[in-house]
Amino acid sequence: MTPISFIANDPSRFDPLSLDQLQATAEYEGMARVVGLPDLHAGNGIAVGAAFWSRNRIWPHLVGSDIGCGMALWETTSPLRKFRLGSAERKLQGLDAPWSGDGEAALKEAGLPPELTSPTLGTIGGGNHFVEFQRIEAVEDETRFAALGLRHDRVWMMVHSGSRGLGQAVLQAHRQPEISHGIPANSPEAVAYLAEHDVALGWAIVNRQIIARRFCESLGIDGRPVLDICHNSVTPHQGGWLHRKGAAPADRGLVTIPGSRGDFSYLVEPIVDDADKALHSLAHGAGRKWSRKDAHARLSRRFNVADMQRTALGSHVICEDRRLIFEEAPDAYKDIGMVIADLEGAGLIRVIAKLRPLLSYKTRAA
Repeated sequence: MTPISFIANDPSRFDPLSLDQLQATAEYEGMARVVGLPDLHAGNGIAVGAAFWSRNRIWPHLVGSDIGCGMALWETTSPLRKFRLGSAERKLQGLDAPWSGDGEAALKEAGLPPELTSPTLGTIGGGNHFVEFQRIEAVEDETRFAALGLRHDRVWMMVHSGSRGLGQAVLQAHRQPEISHGIPANSPEAVAYLAEHDVALGWAIVNRQIIARRFCESLGIDGRPVLDICHNSVTPHQGGWLHRKGAAPADRGLVTIPGSRGDFSYLVEPIVDDADKALHSLAHGAGRKWSRKDAHARLSRRFNVADMQRTALGSHVICEDRRLIFEEAPDAYKDIGMVIADLEGAGLIRVIAKLRPLLSYKTRAA
């Protein structure tokens, strides 16, 4: 049987459903290694917060429908002392509407097919996607922080989005009648899937870049990307194929690991020495504690929408979808501090800085 490894001080705290889902994937034909990360939680048939390695098979559904979904972290030119929450809230308008820029040119510049431009390019989307403005709460490694040319006194911006409908179209085109069998990695079908996968992954990166630029322009500021990482992907790895489902790469440089909208986020650097025990992967966030349905049922009875628009850390929330604001509430997520502690305890990361949320943007009403 394929071994399952857990990166957690106490694996018993994981949701039993997520463990059942992880076990099911471990039984796939050709599956060689499975790793559950500290943010492991149940997904839509597949555990999220996990990495999977096979020598010779590919499973499109392990990557899922949002190929390339990931996180970009930007340092803006806005001095923290000049950032006003109320003013920022008022200025962030029209950002759910289609981008008015030249999508074909943006994709072509990135080496992607320009005909794949769409009204969704440059938009966040729903679910757990967001843009969040942050400030440095604490720097844990001043030497490394300075060596990276980063600044304490700036507003930071985190962008979480993906390939929108493109990834869904790719998955649908390659969906298997029996998902556990996967696709032989040397087959024409696998070659076709991987080519489309790579395009969707690149599209998602461009999407995050455009989103970041749109938000900066709305506030009259500029910024520079510090990192951009993908959480849903399949890539060549050690002579086989590494699938990440809600997992950050530990082999692409700096990583940002967000908490919920009411918790801290962390800028970390992977430690490569022991990275293989986690399949060169890290947690991609706090991980859900409750399903969206449960979160809405639990919280909408106790709180009103106005309560959800402020967090315990004093940050503001823009989310005019009355259901989503409960589904994505901080209480629906695990403690990010425990996730970070598990990764540190496993010798997988060093924390460079801790970031505090100032303003989280989900969506405005049409």
